[in-house]
Amino acid sequence: MKKLELLAPVGDISCLYAAIDSGADAIYFGLQDLNMRASAKNFKLSDLKKIKEICGKHVKKYLTLNTIIYDSELSKVEKIIRAAKPHIDAIICWDPAVISLCKKNKIDFHISTQASVSNVEAAKFYKKLGAKRVILARELSIKQIQKIAKVIDVEVFIHGAMCVSISGRCFTSQFLFNKSANRGECMHPCRRSYLVYDKEGNKIKLKDNKVMSAKDLCGLPFIEQLKKAGVTAFKIEGRNKEPEYVDIVVKVYRKAIDKKLTDTEIKQGLKELSKVYNKGFSSGFFIKTPTSDDFSKQEHSSASQRKEFIGKVEHYFPKAEVAAIKLCAGKLEIGDELIIFGKGKGVIRHKIERMEINHKSVKKVKKGQTVGIKIRGLKRGNEVYVVIKK
Repeated sequence: MKKLELLAPVGDISCLYAAIDSGADAIYFGLQDLNMRASAKNFKLSDLKKIKEICGKHVKKYLTLNTIIYDSELSKVEKIIRAAKPHIDAIICWDPAVISLCKKNKIDFHISTQASVSNVEAAKFYKKLGAKRVILARELSIKQIQKIAKVIDVEVFIHGAMCVSISGRCFTSQFLFNKSANRGECMHPCRRSYLVYDKEGNKIKLKDNKVMSAKDLCGLPFIEQLKKAGVTAFKIEGRNKEPEYVDIVVKVYRKAIDKKLTDTEIKQGLKELSKVYNKGFSSGFFIKTPTSDDFSKQEHSSASQRKEFIGKVEHYFPKAEVAAIKLCAGKLEIGDELIIFGKGKGVIRHKIERMEINHKSVKKVKKGQTVGIKIRGLKRGNEVYVVIKK
């Protein structure tokens, strides 16, 4: 039986560390050109060596080259493939030109969800072309996935944002803002509220007027069914998301992949997932065809908590494991939860049990003060955030 792979989204170096520290088996990322998340920070070709070093031997690295490609870009694509080959494990693509260049340069490729593979014959076609894996269309049930998984290794999205259109094929952003979803530039007009006008100019506001805004996919409650269906890799959406999103979501699904969760553990996992960016949760197409209940009523995140910048680490005393944190905003109290992005580390979380100013214990600290807090593994310059529960 093949080892199941947990694949994490990486939009920048902080997310890379968060993914690895949280237990991802593989990461996927884009460069600053030709990937479906053009608004993410992304990476440069010169970053590839560092990414490989950070991932080491046990974390696989997949590069996305999954937008539509024009003739004028083909030489750039080949340059990227050649430069990336020593540093990555496979390229995620779907354009026949990119597939051809991968084969020419003898690098493994996985077929992107942009190809909308949704049947056995399409899977056989790409396998014959040489694809090592197919990332399936979002619009499939578990029964349909099970059939395709018998033909080729399959990867499915298990958590994160869903497109109201057939994934990546929406033209609304192109029409309204001249920003093509097919080039990774989607402005997400589907997430907005809408009014309806008649010919005389009368208008009404639609009830539950996020009529095109899908809830986020959450496969945690039925992940055991997906395991039995023969899924090879479970993919988390979110290359535009922040490190704490990657941290929590990877940890929850790591646990679910490694063991069969109890009902109590699933409920606890859902509670954890609700802490970070989400628009409510849906089972997508896995169990049944989505209904009106699978559309979000929120224009923005429904997360149960958010982070607020509070200050930076001015000094760190490694022997004592104490950070001197200068508050640039807000306040801190005993019992508050901190989120720190460590240099060379993932997300560090810490609940405050004790604080000191000038070696004297304090219960509250306000803007402008510098406080000592015992936290392991920090460095000078680390940004510090406080968790705000909604």
